[in-house]
Amino acid sequence: MRLARFEIDGQIDIGVVEDEGIISLGAAGCLFPDMLSIIAAGDAALDQIREMTDAIAPHHRLQDVRFLAPLRPGKYLAIGMNYAKHIAEMGRDSAPPHQYWFNKQTTCISDPFDPIDPGVSTMVDYEVELGVVIGAKAKGVRADEALSHVFGYVVANDVSARDWQKHTPTFTMGKSFDTHGPIGPWIVTADEIPDPQTLALRCYVNGEKRQESTTANMIHSIASQIEYLSTAFTLEPGDLIATGTPEGVGMGMNPPQFLKEGDVVRCEIDGIGAIENRVTKAG
Repeated sequence: MRLARFEIDGQIDIGVVEDEGIISLGAAGCLFPDMLSIIAAGDAALDQIREMTDAIAPHHRLQDVRFLAPLRPGKYLAIGMNYAKHIAEMGRDSAPPHQYWFNKQTTCISDPFDPIDPGVSTMVDYEVELGVVIGAKAKGVRADEALSHVFGYVVANDVSARDWQKHTPTFTMGKSFDTHGPIGPWIVTADEIPDPQTLALRCYVNGEKRQESTTANMIHSIASQIEYLSTAFTLEPGDLIATGTPEGVGMGMNPPQFLKEGDVVRCEIDGIGAIENRVTKAG
């Protein structure tokens, strides 16, 4: 199932995306008021939504709605240096001894087709990543049971202000500019992705392919990431994990090629979808 937040005629709604359109859950009489309530209810909510939408024709054409970020997560956690070739292009000899985590402030979240504002940075970079939405609360979870705590998946662009990223070893400033967290275009529920370690992902800048890899090349699998994080603290419904980016980022090119105003960045993951954002200076 593809679950989306969208806007039409000035109204925000939640819907089920079909090939030919989108079913409004509000119009279908869904009792869940927002995406987080659906995520928290898990399978019970999904079963109810399937039953009520099974025989309903789409209410809107896809081209008539504006897709919004499917959720504002409680925590937005991102792992760095999780693909060997990306580690090499960043000038490192080896992977960090432990999983390498940082936070993106949740105010960076933006809609899947909205502009990226470079702000004060002159070194804005792109990073296509598979985003994992936590469903069931997870604390002390073993890797072999970790995926049962996943609600679904999104496409994420971990936009990075490389100059500001160097201001602190935590990366927080350079990873958290407003608009530097486009996600979407919807959440694909976990039952649609039987093995998240087999997904091809790509990033294009102005139509030029910059990144292409597969989640099979992760150093730390999604299951091991959830195990590691939940060893220290509780992952809650609606938390978002960005699982690392492969090689091909602008910082790793010779010479580096950072995003400039007017550039269009497209991130896509097979089985999930694509997001596309134009770099546009605010004001």
